[in-house]
Amino acid sequence: MKLLPVEEARARMLAEIAPLSAETVPLSQSVGRVLAEDVAARRDQPPFDASAMDGWAVRAADTPGRLAIVGESAAGHGYGGVLSAGQAVRIFTGAALPRGADAIVIQEDATRDGEAVEVPQTEAGRHLRPRGGDFAAGEVLLKAGQRIDPWRLSLAASAGRAEVAVARAPKVAILSTGEEIVEAPAELGPFQIFDSGAPALVAMVGGWGAEATKLKPVRDELDAVVEALRNAECDLVVTVGGASVGDHDLVRAAGEALGLSLRVASVAVRPGKPTFFGVLGDGRRMLGLPGNPASAFVCAELFLRPVLDAYQGAADGFATVSAFAAEPLAANGPREHWMRARLTYADGTLAARPYRDQDSSLVSVFAGADALLRRPPGAAAVPAGGLVEVLPLRRA
Repeated sequence: MKLLPVEEARARMLAEIAPLSAETVPLSQSVGRVLAEDVAARRDQPPFDASAMDGWAVRAADTPGRLAIVGESAAGHGYGGVLSAGQAVRIFTGAALPRGADAIVIQEDATRDGEAVEVPQTEAGRHLRPRGGDFAAGEVLLKAGQRIDPWRLSLAASAGRAEVAVARAPKVAILSTGEEIVEAPAELGPFQIFDSGAPALVAMVGGWGAEATKLKPVRDELDAVVEALRNAECDLVVTVGGASVGDHDLVRAAGEALGLSLRVASVAVRPGKPTFFGVLGDGRRMLGLPGNPASAFVCAELFLRPVLDAYQGAADGFATVSAFAAEPLAANGPREHWMRARLTYADGTLAARPYRDQDSSLVSVFAGADALLRRPPGAAAVPAGGLVEVLPLRRA
């Protein structure tokens, strides 16, 4: 369980996560949630042949020619009659094509003269949106495991759905430990710092579809840490700091007092070596993150986000992409290294440039990064322009 490779550590964590039950929510409240059902169309979209332009509905066989204007078709108010030979109907974008018509002449190409219109030659199907051209009745538009975003919400709405079944949001309690941690805007002591890790993790967890509760930071006293962990009502408790083996690192001991059974004791990763994961005696899961912000954030991306996806049955998965190194990279040591980096796009290529200072305490570096660049254990040096593996960070 000690110094596990990243992929093995993640696999051990995910093996302990079962998808949560489903609940039905209004579609308007579903963004960020993961579907627990397929969403199928109730009818064809569009439900009729529709005009793609403002103009005139005609029979192609009657063109070119002078046609009698017999009515109008607008969105929501179609023409009720049947178009006969030598006739035209004024039509607007999105309106239903009258029966008998088979083409649209755009208004710029036609000349109206009182109750008649002169139209040029056109062909059947011109400027039409066919019935079912977007999707057909019964077609599965969204599948269980997909996370709802504004575009998928729009698709579900166009399918006629007002509510959807989604996975229950995992409940996550986040606890910072350490004598040096103070919540803003409290006055700092001479050896204290503001808590920057837990607030960011609360935001991350919320963005990943879970419900986060930030517990009050506790002092480096075993009883205080035990009590905070015991009272956290959640599916997963995430601790920040106190995960190592120093005299003041009490989180593991507190977990053990509550029956913690470790599945991951440490990870061969940089930053984030002290990260651990296990199951508490009452069944709650526990993820211990390092106290340095960058270490905590890197390991949140590598482990916390996949765990929350697993709770929700999300199909998004953990995926990296290839990019070109913007500068030479030195050979890597024995631990997998995830470097904070900036991505640039030019001439159709993606390039990644790691920050020079990768110190795990630097919040400003993480705030500027938009990717993590992975260096495998023992990786050889990479020249500028060589391929590297990156994990893009989802920035709001």
